[in-house]
Amino acid sequence: MTTTASVDTTIQLIDAGRATGSTCSPDLASGPWAFDASPGYGPGASLADPPPAVAPRQGELPREYREADPADLDARVRAAKATLGDRVVILGHFYQREEVVTHADFVGDSFQLANASLTRPDAEAIVFCGVHFMAETADLLSGPEQAVILPNLAAGCSMADMADIDQVEECWEQLTELYGTEPDENGRVPVIPVTYMNSSAALKGFCGRNGGIVCTSSNAATVLEWAFERGQRVLFFPDQHLGRNTAKAMGVPLEAMPMWNPNKPLGGNDERALGDAQVILWHGFCSVHRRFTVGQIEQARAEHPGVRVIVHPECPMPVVDAADESGSTDYIRKAIDAATEPTTFAIGTEVNLVQRLAAQYPQHTIFCLDPVVCPCSTMYRIHPGYLAWVLESLVAGEVPNRITVPADVADPARLALERMLAAKPPVAGA
Repeated sequence: MTTTASVDTTIQLIDAGRATGSTCSPDLASGPWAFDASPGYGPGASLADPPPAVAPRQGELPREYREADPADLDARVRAAKATLGDRVVILGHFYQREEVVTHADFVGDSFQLANASLTRPDAEAIVFCGVHFMAETADLLSGPEQAVILPNLAAGCSMADMADIDQVEECWEQLTELYGTEPDENGRVPVIPVTYMNSSAALKGFCGRNGGIVCTSSNAATVLEWAFERGQRVLFFPDQHLGRNTAKAMGVPLEAMPMWNPNKPLGGNDERALGDAQVILWHGFCSVHRRFTVGQIEQARAEHPGVRVIVHPECPMPVVDAADESGSTDYIRKAIDAATEPTTFAIGTEVNLVQRLAAQYPQHTIFCLDPVVCPCSTMYRIHPGYLAWVLESLVAGEVPNRITVPADVADPARLALERMLAAKPPVAGA
């Protein structure tokens, strides 16, 4: 397989028979606009995930952008960005394709990027090259006069869509009926809602209204400590794996972490199991990180003695247990950067980040645990063609694809985010 940082180049070479390897869908070689008119997340890891009926659709991208060659699109993006100057800031998520990241003013995870936008308060437009919930978070944190733009409205998130506000409200109603609302003798309420950053603004708002909080993959343990100080148990959504892996590492037994299936009464549990619960896990997952297996780790260790295996905590628990380490995308990046001796790394996270790290740190051997090239379906919906279209629209005085969170959702969502920012890790030895 090619060692280029560009996953798109890798996919095109494999599709043309000019490189070894395989992809999870031959459609990955097509432009994402080929799928804009159809429901679904598009080719990639979330191909089989059913989208909600209300999933946003992207209008047809003008032909000039669909038919432009990569060099032309690159030149057009650079020219439009130069014309706009400080009026625009481009944010690129770690999982974006290399051809988009190269134009980003900031690169990071979702919350790092939302905070990065705060450093550019004079920018009229924030172009968020990520997915829908990330653009919503940027809108929550940016100034009211700033326009947050998602280049392709079809760039959603299947995990975020696995918990919608109606399902969570229904779950909360059932739990309230079961637990009541009165605090115990220590002042802890029956249940505290915790939503992962990878969720809609509506769910962040739900947490804000109901005494809850937001977490990231970097601070999930700190947030759970915060929640346990205030509640007898936690409702954690939408990602079951981050919740399970974090709570397990904190000493919560697996039998105290029942799963909530929103399609079943009491989430498919009996009252006793819920009464004994410490963490109620939502039946959601990341399709990218669910692809990683213990077998892949065993193969990596067999083929690369001494390999250092690092996986994302959105991976299933057996994978996290079999790895040497687990951590957020930023943790993975920093771990590789800190390695002083040439090291072989097997990484369990999205392939765009892995190939970029392999190109950035040639002194190390870095490869993705999953041998099949299968990027995040929705991150891959952002293409330089959409970026060029958005920037040239801004040059022309138009603001396409603006993402706006209504005030009745935004205010409580900001409260949940503020609680997260105020939560501090426990002091060692205290």
